[in-house]
Amino acid sequence: MTPKALFNFFAKAEAVTWTALIGGLIYRAVATMEPIVLTVIGGIHGAVFLGYGVTAALVGVNQRWKVRAIVGGILLAIVPYATVPFEVSRNRKGLLEGSWRRSASSDPRDSGWFDRLFRWFIQRPVLLILTLLLVVAGIFGFLVWMGPPDTWAEKF
Repeated sequence: MTPKALFNFFAKAEAVTWTALIGGLIYRAVATMEPIVLTVIGGIHGAVFLGYGVTAALVGVNQRWKVRAIVGGILLAIVPYATVPFEVSRNRKGLLEGSWRRSASSDPRDSGWFDRLFRWFIQRPVLLILTLLLVVAGIFGFLVWMGPPDTWAEKF
């Protein structure tokens, strides 16, 4: 899977799960709904949200986006549907073109420790995927433990 295909998938999936979450909230406000339904929708949205964030970071590093663009792209997931215009913008500017950087080029940035580590992981996609899944699962588990955002102050 190319960086472009991966990023496009998660940017669109983030918008789809926003739609499901907002639709569920609206439905709950006007009709009766089992609480577990919204919990499941929220959990799916949360997992896709984290997946989008990890993907934006991974693709951003691979495509050599500026740090500001990577962080901004991740933060846009907080705003409903904001990942879609960001995705369109990245595509329009050609910033998603190219393959994964599996080997060093003549670019002087490729000699740094971070780029060497990045290439090492990219060359081992199964290990990379497992590592990223563990990171996402850890963050997801922590957020589930924290509970709804309006109760976070009670934890500390």
